[in-house]
Amino acid sequence: MERVNVYLGLGSNQGNRELNLLKAMNLMDEAFGTHPERISRIIETPAWGFDGQPFLNFCVLYRLPRTGTPEEHATGILRQVKEVEKALGRNLDEPLFDAGGNRIYHDRIIDIDILCYGAFTICTENLIIPHPLIAERDFARKPLLEISKPEIREAFPELFQ
Repeated sequence: MERVNVYLGLGSNQGNRELNLLKAMNLMDEAFGTHPERISRIIETPAWGFDGQPFLNFCVLYRLPRTGTPEEHATGILRQVKEVEKALGRNLDEPLFDAGGNRIYHDRIIDIDILCYGAFTICTENLIIPHPLIAERDFARKPLLEISKPEIREAFPELFQ
């Protein structure tokens, strides 16, 4: 079965941030039935897009068996990481956008983003991969660079400039 490299970015700025990240990774290990192939260092960064407590962030690389099309599989992974966020207490009902269509950012116990799905570009109603803001967010870009394989750096060089 074909496998795909799935890069996830995790962040937490509430409670025991390091424990939140480790719990999230353990729940993802259970959901995916495997452990990450690569794990970046944990870094502390200021809140991005709002005035809040600093975040702890890191990235993980899971090598997962691909089922269905890249869009179908990535959407399934998104559902799994949202379940992990919910299990750890994240309120998934908070509004994502204000009345003017601007993104709203909040403090959060856990945030998990799919940063890259192999060398695929995916654009659906609920999912854009590679994550469109990686290059602007050192908290995602730096840990991703630390664990990325050549396929990602070659497919998306603009993410790492």
